[in-house]
Amino acid sequence: MTSHPGPAPVLDVDAMLDDPQQRIIVCCGAGGVGKTTTSAAIALRAAERGRKVVVLTIDPARRLAQSMGIEALDNTPRPVPGVTGDGSLDAMMLDMKRTFDEVVESQASPEKAQQILNNPFYVAVSSSFAGTQEYMAMEKLGQLDKDARASGRWDLIVVDTPPSRSALDFLDAPERLSSFLDGKFMKLLLAPARGPAKLMAAGFGLVTRAITTIIGAQVLADMQAFVAAFDTLFGGFRQRAQRTFELLQAPGTSFLVVAAPEPDALREAAYFVERLSEESMPLAGLVVNRASVDPPVDLSPAAAMSGYEKLRDAEDAASRTAAGLLRLHADRKLIVERETRLRGRFATAHPHVRTAVLPALPTDVHDLDGLRGIGGLLALTAQG
Repeated sequence: MTSHPGPAPVLDVDAMLDDPQQRIIVCCGAGGVGKTTTSAAIALRAAERGRKVVVLTIDPARRLAQSMGIEALDNTPRPVPGVTGDGSLDAMMLDMKRTFDEVVESQASPEKAQQILNNPFYVAVSSSFAGTQEYMAMEKLGQLDKDARASGRWDLIVVDTPPSRSALDFLDAPERLSSFLDGKFMKLLLAPARGPAKLMAAGFGLVTRAITTIIGAQVLADMQAFVAAFDTLFGGFRQRAQRTFELLQAPGTSFLVVAAPEPDALREAAYFVERLSEESMPLAGLVVNRASVDPPVDLSPAAAMSGYEKLRDAEDAASRTAAGLLRLHADRKLIVERETRLRGRFATAHPHVRTAVLPALPTDVHDLDGLRGIGGLLALTAQG
C-alpha cells in the first residue's frame, strides 16, 4: 500500500510579524514569482499590526511605488500614505549605482572618492557588472540595519531581493564581486605599483601590450587607474560584505522563499532552502504564490470530460455552452491536481518547511487595499 505525504506544516505569518525579536525578513526566489508583491503585502500587514517597517525593493517595473501610492521610489526611504493602525511604513527602491557611490564616498577622502567616481571603468562596474545589484542590495540592507539600531526609526526591515536568473545569486554576489576585485588580473594591474619594478617590468610589459591590442590603451589605462584608486578601499568592501552575511545568519533574521506552483520555480525554491541550511541561515518558510483555485463543484475531471464529449456536438446552443463549461472545469481540476502534486513532492523532500499557499487573484494588485487582501490571505492560511 502506497503512503501519501501529509500536508506541509503551516506558515504563521502573523506570529512572525508580531514577534518583536524579528528584525529582518528577506523575501527571495526566482524571478517572476511575485516577490515584490509579497514583500509589500507583508510589510504593510506588519505596519498595520503596530511595527515600524521599512521595505526595500529592487524592482525595475516599479509596481511597488504604484501600489503604495508613491509616485516614485528612490534610494531614500519615504513614508507610505494611507497606513492604518499604530505602526508606520517607509518604502524605498535600490539605486544600485547611488549605493555604490555612497560606499565609496564613506570610505575614501573627498579627493580619492571623486577620482574613483569619475573613472569610466568604475562607472561601468558600478552600473552593470554581474552581481553588483545583489551586492548593493546586501550593502543597503546593512546600512538600513545600522540606521534602525541607531535611530529606532524602524524595528522591522523587509527586503525584496533582486529579480536574478537564480535565487542563489543574492547569496553568491558578495563573494563574486570580491573575487573579481581581488582576482589575479586586478593584482596584475597593480603589480608595478606594489612589487619590485625591475622584476615585474618585462613580464608586465608583455601582458599590457597584449591586453592593449585587445581592449585598447585608454580602457586599460582607466582600469589601472580604477584599481590603483580602489585598492585602498577593497578591505572595507570585504569587511562590510562579511558583516552583512553574518547579519543574515543572526537571530532576528528570517528568509521567506517565494515560489509559483510550477516545476522550475519550486526547483529553485528547493535549491534555496538547501543553500540556506548549508549557510546556517534561518528559514521562516515557503510562500506558494498564484496557486490555482479548486472549483467548488464536486465533479471529477474524468466525469466532466465525459459530459463534454457527449454535449460538444449538440445542435442546441445551451448544450454546447454546457459542454464548454464542463471542459473548462476539467482543465481547472487537472491544473489544481498537478499543482497539488508538485507541492506534495516539495513537502516530501522538505517536510519541515512551513508553507503558506496564496490563491491566484483575478486582477493585478495596484493599491493598498490589494496588498491588504494578500496579507489577509496569508493570515487565513494559518487559521486553516
